[in-house]
Amino acid sequence: MEMDETPKKEDNKKEEHHKVHDHHKIHEHNKEYMEHKEHKHHKTFETAAWTLGIIAVVLAIALVAAIVTKGFAGSGTTGTGTSVIKAISQDELRTKTQAYLQTIVQGQNVSVGAITDEGDLYTMKLNIGGRPYDSYARKDGSILFPSGLNMNDQAAAQAAAQPPAQAANVPKTDKPVIELFVMSHCPYGTQAEKGILPAIRTLGNKTDFQVKFVYYSMHGEKEVKEELTQYCIKTEQSAKYLSYLACFLNDSAGQGSADASNACIANLGIDTTKLNACKTTADAQFNVTSNYNDKSTWLSGQFPLINFYKADNQKYSVGGSPTLIINGVESSAGRDSASYLKAICDSFTTAPSECQTQLSATPPGPGFGYDSVGAANAAGCGV
Repeated sequence: MEMDETPKKEDNKKEEHHKVHDHHKIHEHNKEYMEHKEHKHHKTFETAAWTLGIIAVVLAIALVAAIVTKGFAGSGTTGTGTSVIKAISQDELRTKTQAYLQTIVQGQNVSVGAITDEGDLYTMKLNIGGRPYDSYARKDGSILFPSGLNMNDQAAAQAAAQPPAQAANVPKTDKPVIELFVMSHCPYGTQAEKGILPAIRTLGNKTDFQVKFVYYSMHGEKEVKEELTQYCIKTEQSAKYLSYLACFLNDSAGQGSADASNACIANLGIDTTKLNACKTTADAQFNVTSNYNDKSTWLSGQFPLINFYKADNQKYSVGGSPTLIINGVESSAGRDSASYLKAICDSFTTAPSECQTQLSATPPGPGFGYDSVGAANAAGCGV
């Protein structure tokens, strides 16, 4: 999604047209792995335009707050009230921008890349939660423009304002197959898991439900290790997996810590001997640790590969967390339990009586813990 019109300057001079934001290139080492149309970056989320629009709006709100509260305080004014712009260095701007944005998008990685002097403005390359943005800032560091918006492009504005439509033509089956692709520590993946679990419990064994992992990780070593743990609980002790997942998702204090995982394993009586044996075997089979330690194998040099469900990721062109597949078709169901239940029940040949159950229509909050609510029904973690 390109955002290429810079804000108007006070003297009404036209800003130089910026056209950056190339599609994210896939690391050469992974060409064969994601040869299905550059792992369908925009197919990853058919909701990409809406998602980016939502994030841009969040940052724009923060911008307004900064202006009102002097959160990005300028360098002062002259005696006549005329602004005095005293440029800060690019290093100072990078430090200030990164610290400021990190307070807004907590839980997401924020980085500031190349900064270019464009006269009265700096242009910057931002990366927030794995997504790139072309952004701008006054040279005194007083105002950040998260993105340039083309106000002449009404079609793009209308598209960004619309939530994604529910995928059409989901096949009906007697026992729907539900596949939820997540990253174990993606706040929107955990949001989806918390939302869908009540629907899955309600339907019991009338569906074939599986949590699967996106083919790469974005949240550090803790995520790689946790996904190995969950894969083995699912594989070797599947009857306890959903109880484990529900327990692990409750870790609001540690935000998915190893201590919380170990406590859940102990409380549920999961066989650690069997679990550890599986982890050793799976680690070797899927090159989990070796891929993590060898950055030359990482997607785009940034994200370790997770190969547990490589074929399924390719089959469905999965690119981000969460991605919900119902009977082989991607679904854009809302992340509240009622919406998930309806989406699944619509895929039955004959819906069971459990489909009449009233579940919560309020989405759980992103991240860990059950004590918050949210409305982020399109945001996700992905490149």
